Amino acid sequence: MASALQALGTETEIVPITTSGDGTRSAIGDKSRFVKEIEDALLASAVDVAVHSAKDVPGRLPDGLAIAAVPSGEDPRDALIGAAGDIGDLPEGTRVGTCSLRRRSQLLATNPNLDIVPLRGNVDTRLRKLAEGEYDAIVLALAGLRRLGRGGEAGAALAVDRFVPAPGQGLLLLEMRAGDDAPAVTSLEEPDARCRLETERAVVEEMDASCHTPVGAHARVEGEAITVHGFVGLPDGSEWITDRLEAPAADPRGAGAELAHRLLAAGAGELLRRAQALG
Repeated sequence: MASALQALGTETEIVPITTSGDGTRSAIGDKSRFVKEIEDALLASAVDVAVHSAKDVPGRLPDGLAIAAVPSGEDPRDALIGAAGDIGDLPEGTRVGTCSLRRRSQLLATNPNLDIVPLRGNVDTRLRKLAEGEYDAIVLALAGLRRLGRGGEAGAALAVDRFVPAPGQGLLLLEMRAGDDAPAVTSLEEPDARCRLETERAVVEEMDASCHTPVGAHARVEGEAITVHGFVGLPDGSEWITDRLEAPAADPRGAGAELAHRLLAAGAGELLRRAQALG
């Protein structure tokens, strides 16, 4: 993003900020741990633009902040690394690493005989742990691997209709103080990426889902139409609900809300309550 702004003639300085999500193993389900310190720096005018992985940004932004732009995104799919073949065919007891409740739920829904083992650390650390034999396989976001130049290690990309990604997966989100005027930043907006993000975030917000519940939402924009998949399940994969909706792309939040209402009508609210109690 800094390079893109520099190409537009905007002088930039990268300000590294370590978040509580980078430095702790606690509160695994708390998304705000990846953005709080950065948002605090924005509000204090210590930085002017924040670059986030969109899936790490909670549904409600702090007062005084706004989404300034959603640039063109990467592949949103999850990737299985270290094991060949279909997940449903993996042998009983295969140790698969992930700390994502959504991935855990979807993996066990596909193959209840897997041994899902907590996996923490940055991408390099996770790949090293796999190479050292701590896991038989791990699941990571394909976008993160590609952005780090390690896409060749991705293994099998998982289909979004079976393994519905996290809302915002594969997208970046540029956040600024509300009311700030930054034409160079807003020019990085990609309309289809914004449409996708607004749809996916609306699914989660409308269901009032938390980070302690296994929820997936993925939207795909094709011309004037948008297709959105949703997933809600229990952490052990024993029960889940999925749905798919096609709607006009002109109203992305309306499409996301409609899918959420359909999921809730099918019993997603009860699954969310039970998953929250387990978390």
